[in-house]
Amino acid sequence: MHTLLIKNARCIATLDNAKPEAAREWRDASVFIRGHRIEAIGHAAELPQSADEVIDARHHLVTPGLINTHHHMVQSLTRAIPQVQNAELFGWLQGLYPIWANLTPVMVRVSTQIAMAELLLSGCTTSSDHLYIYPNGVRLDDSIEAAQRIGMRFVATRGSMSVGQSQGGLPPDRVVEKEDVILKDTQRLIETWHDTAHGAMVNVAVAPCSPFSVSRDLMRQSALLARSYGVRLHTHLAENDHDLAYSREKFNCTPAQYAQDLGWLGHDVWHAHCVKLDDVGISLFAATRTGVAHCPCSNMRLASGIAPIRKMLNAGVPVGLGVDGSASNDAAHMVNEARQALLLARVGRAMQPPELHTDATGQSRGFYGCDLGPAEMTARDALSMATRGGAQVLGRSDIGHLAPGMCADLALFDLNTLAFAGGAVHDPVGALLLCASQQAAYTVVNGRVVVREGQLTTLELGPLIEQHNRLAVQLANTAR
Repeated sequence: MHTLLIKNARCIATLDNAKPEAAREWRDASVFIRGHRIEAIGHAAELPQSADEVIDARHHLVTPGLINTHHHMVQSLTRAIPQVQNAELFGWLQGLYPIWANLTPVMVRVSTQIAMAELLLSGCTTSSDHLYIYPNGVRLDDSIEAAQRIGMRFVATRGSMSVGQSQGGLPPDRVVEKEDVILKDTQRLIETWHDTAHGAMVNVAVAPCSPFSVSRDLMRQSALLARSYGVRLHTHLAENDHDLAYSREKFNCTPAQYAQDLGWLGHDVWHAHCVKLDDVGISLFAATRTGVAHCPCSNMRLASGIAPIRKMLNAGVPVGLGVDGSASNDAAHMVNEARQALLLARVGRAMQPPELHTDATGQSRGFYGCDLGPAEMTARDALSMATRGGAQVLGRSDIGHLAPGMCADLALFDLNTLAFAGGAVHDPVGALLLCASQQAAYTVVNGRVVVREGQLTTLELGPLIEQHNRLAVQLANTAR
């Protein structure tokens, strides 16, 4: 069985505790990997000194592989489309649906690999993807096969849209599917691809797109199907004020109440965004252990708002990070996503009105939001969301932190770079989140080195980018 030694790391951030500040951080330490599992972590002198493959990590920070809990990878083809650069969510979707209606299988395969290459180069080892539009023979199998080729751990969610504009939904009628077809194909995908083994490289989840594009019946039937197979459920929820207004107008309830009514709360469910989740909704999510994929860059790009993440975490809601679609984030860099989560939480807190607190002497003292903002999220909080939190949201107990027996998913960052100068010498983990977001020097997935010295090892990137750019132009032109 192949062995890999990551030797003499300057710092190993294990994230081995649910409380980020209590997680172990090793200095001058090594990680020994056998097959797809971590066998040992500890002081370099106490671990084996050789292996089939050795990475000299003396100038590196080692973290668990980052985990992306929400993405739309085909949107890499429609980044920075001029006509929707300044649109909010509903207008943005209505501008892009006609373009996405012309997707082809080869476009899905190539854009998936582009998105995954970008993620892997940022230290991300596991990603979900929400593909909910299936024109021109596109299948979710196209995405899964692309993931297998590039070497990323993948949670493929079978998205769907069944309510078009003629029935009061948002998408054009020509991009929706019949509900019996959706359910039948979802069942096929689960039976064909879903793996429950330790270290599984492919999971399948059931993912009707949103309250404004599918029926209540499809939501209920999807939940029943998923639970009969023991797979997870995913959708968008409470993303912006229009989303909130749609739920109130169509269903006479909040998005969280809508989810509760349809059986879409539970430890096997995660919702993307939840920017407009109110206190009652947060309590429902916490009580049922329903997860949230927090997408700060997309929420800022579309002016959706600031999700109440600290409230969610304090209540016990599982929260992971998502880069969201590359047409609403226009990037897929997981370190940058974690950095933005940290910054957005702090500025969100600073926007709150002043508060009065009673000190130990019984005197009332006033605090401005800016006084409390820096404590709203720490660097280690953000890194924990990007690793442990993501694993919890995706229902994976074999990834998300570093310990013997866990999957060998790791990211290594070179601390001897310009961006870390004067920062990593004080605190390597803090520097990763506070300094300019860096690419990974090495990314290891399931014991396999897929990024080595900053270069992808599984695919030749140059020709892939050229093909992707040609397809992006072709796709945009077909909609004119």
